[in-house]
Amino acid sequence: MEIYLVGGAVRDTLLGYPVHERDWVVVGASPEMMLNLGYRQVGKDFPVFLHPHNNEEYALARTERKNGRGYTGFSIDADANVTLEQDLQRRDLTINAIAQAHDGQLIDPYGGLADIAQRQLRHISPAFAEDPLRILRLARFAARFAIDGFTIAEQTLTLMRQLAAADELAELSCERVWKETERALATSSPVVYFETLISVAALTPWFAELQTGHAQPAFIRALVAATTLTDSVAIRWVAAVSTLNSAAAHALNQRLRVPTELQILTEQAQLISVQQLEQAPAELILQHMNGADCWRRPQRWPQLLMIWQAQGLSTSRVQVLSRAMQQLQTVKASDLIASAAAAGQVLQGTEVGLRVNQERLRLLQQAL
Repeated sequence: MEIYLVGGAVRDTLLGYPVHERDWVVVGASPEMMLNLGYRQVGKDFPVFLHPHNNEEYALARTERKNGRGYTGFSIDADANVTLEQDLQRRDLTINAIAQAHDGQLIDPYGGLADIAQRQLRHISPAFAEDPLRILRLARFAARFAIDGFTIAEQTLTLMRQLAAADELAELSCERVWKETERALATSSPVVYFETLISVAALTPWFAELQTGHAQPAFIRALVAATTLTDSVAIRWVAAVSTLNSAAAHALNQRLRVPTELQILTEQAQLISVQQLEQAPAELILQHMNGADCWRRPQRWPQLLMIWQAQGLSTSRVQVLSRAMQQLQTVKASDLIASAAAAGQVLQGTEVGLRVNQERLRLLQQAL
């Protein structure tokens, strides 16, 4: 039995990135051997085991054969005779198919080291085109490693186009699509993810609303701007999606089942245009603050301001509206009730809410 470190841990070490989790492949072992050594099997049919002490994942070397549609249509062979090279061959990219032995020796049967040196994202074999999820996964890798100068090999782009044209992307679950998208949005160059999908004609069926004839559509410009402002996945996504019309943004969010808070932010961001917001009177701005429930959820206003800023709202206006919110948050119903009582008045019921709103409006008018 031989054990090798594989995948992202090896790749990221070679690229100088911190390693947060390690995956291992075990060659020449059976499930019975692993169980006898104290490993705990994950699931009933998949040959992955958890280490008895550190819970790291140890997978039996395996091969995969396409026998259906989508990313789940594979049969698995985890026989003890499966070699390390066979296991590595089933992986997607050469840079993910480098193994490290216990003595530090690197096993690189498919040229991953050369591709790291040449900054290439390249598929291992034509079997790459058997799994539609790999389109999204590779687009995410392109986004993550764009900062290091990585680009996708032309032959690999050709396979991605063929896979997209086969209509198997529709076989993916919305959860998997959103997970890959969310991870791409967290990278330093999330725009590369969408540019890659555009370049291989893979926006449909999941991102059809982003299809446009413009060289640099509004959602791309907003995403680029949001990326310079924040690393928040929520703000990056909403800044981009809320440039669509409301029906298209709603359809996209619903199809991907994005978190409810992101859907709410999208709706709120679309209620007023950036052009209107530059000159909007205090009454209209306060209406939007109230509608976004900013008093119970104070994080929403800074988020909305950043979304609007990514869409072109001037920095000076953002600063004014940010300071105004800070002032408005000082308005307390209890203070107004006490002040009224000191003047011999009784403030109660709906009158309290009206007085709070009036005081917020007064402060907002002053701020503007």
